[in-house]
Amino acid sequence: MSTMLAATAAEKKPLSNTVEFITAGAPPPAAVLGQMKAAGFAVTHVYGLTEVYGPAVVNEWNGKWDALPDDEQAALKARQGVRYLALEDLDVLDPETMQPVPADGATLGEVMFRGNVVMKGYLKNKKSTDAAFAGGWFHSGDLGVKYDDGYIQLKDRSKDIIISGGENISSIEVEDALFKHPAVAQAAVVAKPDDKWGETPCAFVELKPGASATEAELIEWCRGLLARF
Repeated sequence: MSTMLAATAAEKKPLSNTVEFITAGAPPPAAVLGQMKAAGFAVTHVYGLTEVYGPAVVNEWNGKWDALPDDEQAALKARQGVRYLALEDLDVLDPETMQPVPADGATLGEVMFRGNVVMKGYLKNKKSTDAAFAGGWFHSGDLGVKYDDGYIQLKDRSKDIIISGGENISSIEVEDALFKHPAVAQAAVVAKPDDKWGETPCAFVELKPGASATEAELIEWCRGLLARF
């Protein structure tokens, strides 16, 4: 989506009608989804893994959301969504206690699956299979939150979460903040070793052609959108 949006004016052609667009894989920033809508695309967000056949979760759009401001619609569309009918169960659980996290949109847990569309196991690898199905659920390795309407949203891969001074920082949230800056075309955030904090976020940013923004400006921009971790 970012590649399409970054196309030059000469490369872009007007759309005669709204184009249906499905996205999967890396969680899309809300800012990018908002730009896709403005460009004439109706984006449907799906989520899944090879181990659960592929797309097993869909951001089913609620018609009531059409009346919301564009930025709120984009934030809702950035959520991964609810289970497909073929999937028996989807939840966000505490991987230590195997209990569901509160549906508050803030408490972090691991996204887990259960049902007939989930794989039987890894071929000739009992150790990995047993670990993946600990507690009777398939562990996705994705960290997320659950909302009171049942929709889930990914926050990071468990191995990608940034732990800085004991605080869990979602690289996806930092990337989303960067994408909202008008000069940013692409952004990726990873953990950087730090002697004091253990880890700190490190952002790799590509600016739009002809745009400018300094490191200090982007840091200040993020501070205005994110918690002060």
